[in-house]
Amino acid sequence: MSGFTVFQDSYIGATIVSNRFIDEYMTEANDAQLKVYLYLVRMLNAHLETSLGDIADRFNHTEKDVIRAFKYWEKKGLLTIDYDGDNNIAGVHLVNLCKGDSNGPTVESTHKSVKVSAPSVSKKDTISDAEAAKTEEPMVNGTVSSDEYTENSVAIPMKPSFGAKELSGFSNKGGKQLVFLAQAYFGKPVTQTDLQTLAYISQILEFSDDLVDYLLQYCAEKGKKDFRYAEKVAIGWKQNGVETPEQAKGASLRYDRGVYDIMKRLGKSGSPTVKEMEYITSWRDKDGFSDELIMEACDRAVLNTDSNRFSYVQGILNKWKAQNITNLDDVKRVDEEFKKSTAQSSSHSASPKKNSAGSFGNYKQNDIDYDELSKKIYAN
Repeated sequence: MSGFTVFQDSYIGATIVSNRFIDEYMTEANDAQLKVYLYLVRMLNAHLETSLGDIADRFNHTEKDVIRAFKYWEKKGLLTIDYDGDNNIAGVHLVNLCKGDSNGPTVESTHKSVKVSAPSVSKKDTISDAEAAKTEEPMVNGTVSSDEYTENSVAIPMKPSFGAKELSGFSNKGGKQLVFLAQAYFGKPVTQTDLQTLAYISQILEFSDDLVDYLLQYCAEKGKKDFRYAEKVAIGWKQNGVETPEQAKGASLRYDRGVYDIMKRLGKSGSPTVKEMEYITSWRDKDGFSDELIMEACDRAVLNTDSNRFSYVQGILNKWKAQNITNLDDVKRVDEEFKKSTAQSSSHSASPKKNSAGSFGNYKQNDIDYDELSKKIYAN
């Protein structure tokens, strides 16, 4: 029997934390330990990869801080750590706290329970089916879907379950070009589940065709040819008010790990300013420099100046562009040529030069007649 994949039909944008963690473990943990554990749970729920560097950068800790937090939770029995042959952390396994009994008092045992009443609904608060159809909520199979989740104070409608007829109409009419683009970028046929996501992004999140095109291209270039990933990116853009491919490009770069690496090389922390983003975008897109070369220029700027480092990097890269430098090997070659040229120049300037009379040009000549001087001395 062939296997099949089960897909989650909607993204609820929430991370579930065990009550047992709150009851038993949260009180004694410090700030760094709490942040690290909650972030691990968040990444687990989203099925995303992370690393020591990622966690350290996100919370402004050192990698040693993160490792110490791992060790703390390992000692508490909340996770186990896998190591590779070089004794580096290769994996982290979170223990399911929902299994087993609590080891301490729960909030239910220490707090008085209260009765929660459901809000009453007056007749004037109800609406007819006809009125419901006029609302801005998406219609799904004749009913109103009012489910939504909120992050960053922006409400994002949940993905509805489109009917077969609706999907057929979407793929054969308004979404026909988008289906073609998705197949081209992702290199595989679009399934019914994929169509659900594509219709959600296009119709419910109200992405223009150009923005959907850029979204698919962005995911493909990152090697994430997956509609679940595309949906999460789309939701993130929607929350940040992205409406055009240009705005999406700026939002993507702002959260690009490479951008943060460049900022760190220049001794800066936090999100880049608009002007700083203009510099980095120009270096990457306009001039075509790799992050590796940009960071090499950053290292040189840091060694030579404490101010205007972006301008200094710009000067270095302009010179490298004129020299057709495209990689670090080119940089090394040009550096060696410069050292040889400097050494030869120093050697020539240090060598004594003879003038036409045969004397060394580095020393001042005089016109003293030593024979005449001797006669005067003896005469006296």
